[in-house]
Amino acid sequence: MIITNDMAKNNLKDYSNKNNKISRDIRDGKLFKIITGLYETNPNTPGYLLASSIYGPSYISFEYALSFYGLIPERVTTVTCATCDKKKKKQYNTDFGVFTYRDVPVIAYPEEIILKVENNYSYQIASPEKALCDKLYTLTPLSNYSNLENMLFNDLRIDQEEFKKLNNKKIYKLSNLYHSTNVDLLAKYIRRNENE
Repeated sequence: MIITNDMAKNNLKDYSNKNNKISRDIRDGKLFKIITGLYETNPNTPGYLLASSIYGPSYISFEYALSFYGLIPERVTTVTCATCDKKKKKQYNTDFGVFTYRDVPVIAYPEEIILKVENNYSYQIASPEKALCDKLYTLTPLSNYSNLENMLFNDLRIDQEEFKKLNNKKIYKLSNLYHSTNVDLLAKYIRRNENE
């Protein structure tokens, strides 16, 4: 269970020096520090369940989500998350893993986010279509379909069969929200292939 510093102190009303008691609980393996002011009671909690508590508002996206959905073959160990209007990238190295956070456009941020519940934890993750658009948004602008194909299937190693399962309508809708050359190109590429 995730516990904030305030929650921990509220549970320690009988202690005069609450900070010392929290430090002892960490030393004795009763609490496990995630970041300053945030703790977990179970050291085996998977990092992705903690991501939105570490820095937010945020949702899991980019490579971690692409791997989660089987769109890329690699197992991604860094939990990659999207934020909005934060203006800078953040990285946290914790005992529960490495977490990175970076902005996507404010207008695109709330679209296509899925709320999942697992073992009394809830977390938000981008849909497969949103995760791909988020990733393309962060890359250097591409100039043509050939470059896009190379980026998708060689550089990112997107599984072509999984790519074909994506919901085209969701990508068309999302492409209007990013003002991104790459996301626009993806929508045009899918539309062209649909018409062939």
